[in-house]
Amino acid sequence: MARIDLRSDTVTHPTEAMRRAMAAAEVGDDVFGDDPTINALEARAAELLGKEAGLLVASGTMGNLVSLMAHLPRGSEAIAGASTHTLMDEAGNHAVVVGATIRPLQERPDGTMDPQEVADAWRNPDDLHEPLTGLVVLEQTHAHSGGRALPLDYVRTIGAIAHERGVPLHIDGARLFNATVALGVTPAEMAAPADSVTFCLSKGLAAPVGSVVVGSEAFIGRARRARKLVGGGMRQAGVLAAAGLVALGEGPNGSGGMIERLAEDHANARRLAAGLAGLEGIRSPGGIAQPDELGPRLDPTRIATNFVLFRVDRDRAAFLAALEARGVLLVPYAHGQVRAVTHDGITAHDIDTVIAEVAEVLRERSPSPAGEPATSAA
Repeated sequence: MARIDLRSDTVTHPTEAMRRAMAAAEVGDDVFGDDPTINALEARAAELLGKEAGLLVASGTMGNLVSLMAHLPRGSEAIAGASTHTLMDEAGNHAVVVGATIRPLQERPDGTMDPQEVADAWRNPDDLHEPLTGLVVLEQTHAHSGGRALPLDYVRTIGAIAHERGVPLHIDGARLFNATVALGVTPAEMAAPADSVTFCLSKGLAAPVGSVVVGSEAFIGRARRARKLVGGGMRQAGVLAAAGLVALGEGPNGSGGMIERLAEDHANARRLAAGLAGLEGIRSPGGIAQPDELGPRLDPTRIATNFVLFRVDRDRAAFLAALEARGVLLVPYAHGQVRAVTHDGITAHDIDTVIAEVAEVLRERSPSPAGEPATSAA
């Protein structure tokens, strides 16, 4: 049975053009700096985002980690949203490896932090009891708000707050290009307020492995040393970088690659949300993904990029298992939610099939008793 896998945009497969490029890739030893395909990818990424240099890393988590290592002295502190990936989903590496703390600020329903709260979160450098504020981190797009794209003016505002105080801004841009496509801005415009940016090749861009960090030459030099420290030197990884070069295209702003087609994923996510919203048993995701004042039903107008978050008034684990038996894969998410992520290889027909299968599963299963949480909603 064919599967429709919406667990994440990390489940994409490389395109035929990527496979051909990988097979033909010229390689060297990246730790020595002489893999020409990696060098070309890093240069292309830096050019696309308007930075001086780039660094290929194994994953978005490694990209954020080496960025924090390059920016933050041990014992210092970063400011980040309370539900950002850097804080919540990277195994505490900021504490274990970097030796830094993160001061969490609650995000708003659009994924942004209040700029005044960011400014007020600065530590007093004259108080020996407090760590020194050394970095601000933004997540683009912001996952827990439902994949919201942080507006460019907001990114500029946060960058200005950081820079006025002599502190860099890092953007965890795992889905940076989803944001730029949704907002109609260029990658370089979005990256300009930041001192460093990571982005994933292996999510919506459909390359099999890897992320890239970009920034100044001096920052990338520190990040490259940090990558070595955590075991990230990948030798003849040009076979992987070749797929990344295809993903980033050759034209302005990544045209000719995989960036422009992200708009298809966003359209499919809106199609999915619109179909689900009409089904009895589908509820608002709640929290910052959909504030209570927008009602108890899923609001399709909240869909900004390729994420659809919702809850069901059924046992969540049983609901997901029944869908998997029908060949539809979704994933449990925070706050008792279910997450569906659209990506390359998913068609409008697939979306219609998912809606129909969800409707059947809801009909087959009884709602959870009123006032009782689903047993698997933790």
